Amino acid sequence: MHTEGSDLAVIDVAGFIADVKSHAIDHGFHVHDERHFVETYSLRQLWEVDLHPEEACSGPIDLHLSLEVDPRALLGFEDEVLKMDDPDDQPPSGFAFPVHFTWTLPPLVHPPDLLILATELAGVGGIDLPVEVSAIDSFASVTDAPDRSLSIVARLSIELADVYSSLDEPLCATLDRCKDVSLFLLAQAPAWLDEH
Repeated sequence: MHTEGSDLAVIDVAGFIADVKSHAIDHGFHVHDERHFVETYSLRQLWEVDLHPEEACSGPIDLHLSLEVDPRALLGFEDEVLKMDDPDDQPPSGFAFPVHFTWTLPPLVHPPDLLILATELAGVGGIDLPVEVSAIDSFASVTDAPDRSLSIVARLSIELADVYSSLDEPLCATLDRCKDVSLFLLAQAPAWLDEH
């Protein structure tokens, strides 16, 4: 996932995102949308991809992937790579892209116990995909009962050295776990949404 030449970036971020989408499709997801934002002042970038498992084409599970690109990390990594004498040298470690996976569902009629759900998802995601669970209650008006929505997020870091070396294994393991979490949520959703 790197390009040669002094006038080209060491890492092709757009190409990496394209590879992520291709891998997601290979792992049983449908990709629906992609967005790219660049902050004018800092040149920080944010890439977002909306997808869902093939089994949830009609809802109610959606998965949102976001990848942040800090230009300082990117340039620092590039500087270290350009210092390497031998192209076969190991690329430098310690530079990473933060990646967030966020699952969304509609407001729940029968929300689950958060502690039990967090424990179950920890078993499904394993060490490859540590998942955080929280809930948000919203009120249409002060006299209405709350609508509870789940917030399910996995926060990871992708080493730029792995992106540079085109290592796919860590990403493949992550996408496998994302699919497992998605299918687990899909199986539980009818009871939460009172669809029985």
